[in-house]
Parts: sequence; structure tokens; C-alpha cells
Amino acid sequence: MGLVKRNHVWWMNFMYQGRQVRRSTGTTDKRLAEAILAKIRVTLVEGRFFDRLEEQDRTFAELMERYLTEYSVRKAPKSQKRDAQCAHHLLPFFGDKTLAEVTPRLLTEYKLMRRVMAKPATVNKELGLMRHAFNVASREWEWCRKNPLRRVSFEPVRNEVDRWLTAQEEARLLAAAFDWLQEVIVFALNTGMRQGEILALQWPDIDFERGTLLVMQSKNGTRRTIPLNTVVVDLLATKYARSISKTAWVFPTQAGTPIKPRYLIRAFRKAVRRAGIAHCRFHDLRHTFATRLVQRGLDLYRVQRLLGHKTGLMTQRYAHHSPESLREGVRLIGRTSAWSSQHKFSTIDRKQFGWGSEAIDLKW
Repeated sequence: MGLVKRNHVWWMNFMYQGRQVRRSTGTTDKRLAEAILAKIRVTLVEGRFFDRLEEQDRTFAELMERYLTEYSVRKAPKSQKRDAQCAHHLLPFFGDKTLAEVTPRLLTEYKLMRRVMAKPATVNKELGLMRHAFNVASREWEWCRKNPLRRVSFEPVRNEVDRWLTAQEEARLLAAAFDWLQEVIVFALNTGMRQGEILALQWPDIDFERGTLLVMQSKNGTRRTIPLNTVVVDLLATKYARSISKTAWVFPTQAGTPIKPRYLIRAFRKAVRRAGIAHCRFHDLRHTFATRLVQRGLDLYRVQRLLGHKTGLMTQRYAHHSPESLREGVRLIGRTSAWSSQHKFSTIDRKQFGWGSEAIDLKW
């Protein structure tokens, strides 16, 4: 470990973990350079220099390349594609920066730049990918000490869509759809499964004896079992009798191959237009399934289990569809009210308030 003078600036030159390290002290003063070198010796002894070294050497492009190779490949194909799209927007701005140079101030500049071109949810997905990549780099790879995303706020998003089909809209949609699409729509409305889960469903995943099916490829990476009602059982039994020994897919093309998502969405949009239904996506069939369950009194925990949500936060969006579950609590408060126990009358004369001559019955 020593000092070398280059172009009037003192440089440190030493070996660390089998590799040669050359770092500028940034000063032409030898005494100051010696003090900096002494400080580096202390950090080496304490084991803290490696983190600082890595985050100054590693670039954001290296971080993304390793993350996409080692972590993104474990995700569902749709998530892999989203990660690649996010990295496509992040790399031109951060790619040549070292991890130490990615600061909260630089991240804020990126947010302001992207805010003009992309929606808040898109910006948040890109920042979310960065946050996870930095967490992995810090905890597992030891490329950096801190995650700069911890000090950066995400964009506020208010784009939740609460759309479900009425019985009349459902009837119009089925009438406007092709036969194979009718089966997919009925299946989605009665199981609440996601588009990808439906298209990936195979006959071995269905247990006709128990009346259940097993979702093998869930969005969050977990499996779940869904009980089937008589509508779905009859639908599947009819399809199985027609397609036995031909293909393993429950909803195949005429060639026996899985239906591509874009083909399903294109056919669904055509049916929606023919039916004259406004603002309806295929995912709204899942919303319809959950909304109808809640409106019929099913508690949110069981709805969460059927939908495959990891936490109840996503399921809470359907809570407002079940006001009847709260009415009993309001009634209990009314029965114990001191005001109602002291007053003996049960009606109010409307004339006192200019409402007419009829009386209002206040009894519950």
C-alpha cells in the first residue's frame, strides 16, 4: 500500500482481496494524501471499504444486467416483459452512472422527466424495479451499503377501476361473443381467475370428483385451489367430452395449442363493441366475480382466498359493496341510545318542518 504521484495528484495503489486497487486521493498535497491513505487503512481493517469500493466501481447497467439475468427470469413471463420494459427506460438515464452516483436528487430528476411522458403508475413500476434491484445488490451481492430509493417518494396513483357487469350487460356480451369466447367468459365470471391463469389451465389441474381446480401458475407465484359451482362443472364436463385425448389445454385453439393472450383480448374487445358495453376490459370479469360475492354477503377473507390475493389490502376495494354487514352494528347503537329511551313518541309531524301533513314512523 503506497502513494504514487501522477500529473501532480497523489494516487493510492494497493492490493485488496486479490485485486489491485488504484484510487486518486484528489489532492496534490502529500500530507493530505497520506492522511487519506491512513483513513483507508482503518476502513480496510474494519471491513467497510469493500462496500464503498463496489458502489464506486459498479455501474447501474451492470446492476440491471445481473438483476434481469438472475432474478427477473424467476418471475412469470408477463412480469419478465414488464421488467425489461422498465429497464429500457431506466438505462438511458442511469446506465453509465456508478451505484454511488445514483442519489435521491438524481432519482427526483428522473421522476420529473418521466412525469411528462408517462403515467404515475408507469413511473412507480420503474422505481419499484430499481428499489428491488438495489435491495438485492445491498443485501446479497454487497455492491452497495444503502438503497437510495428509501428516501424517494413514489408518485400518487388514483387509477383504480371498479367496474363490474350487470346481468343485462352479461347477457348482451355473451350473445355478441363467439362460442369459444362464450365459454371463456362464463368460466371467468364463475371462477374469478385471471386471464393468464385461464389460458394456462390444463385438464390434469381439474378434479371432477372433488369439484375443484388447482391454479398452477398464479400471478404471485403461489398455487391455490378453487371450488367449482355447477355452471363451471357442467361447462368443463361438456368440453372434456368433446376434447378428450386431443389436447391437454382446457381452452385451446382449433389446432390444439394454447390461446395467445392478444388473440383473446382482440376477440373480447370485438364482442364488447358489438354488445354496446362501455369501458369493459377482460379483467373486469374478475371484478364482477368478486363484486357479486360481496353483494351476496360473502365475507372479504373468503373473497381474498378465492381471488388469490396475498393480503387483504387488494380485496378491501370491494368492501363498499356490502353495507348490509355494517347495518346491524348501527342498529345495536340505536337500541342503547339514551335519547331514544327517554322519548316516548314514535312519529314526527311533518307540519313542524313544512314537509306536509304525513307523519314519519321512527320505529326500527
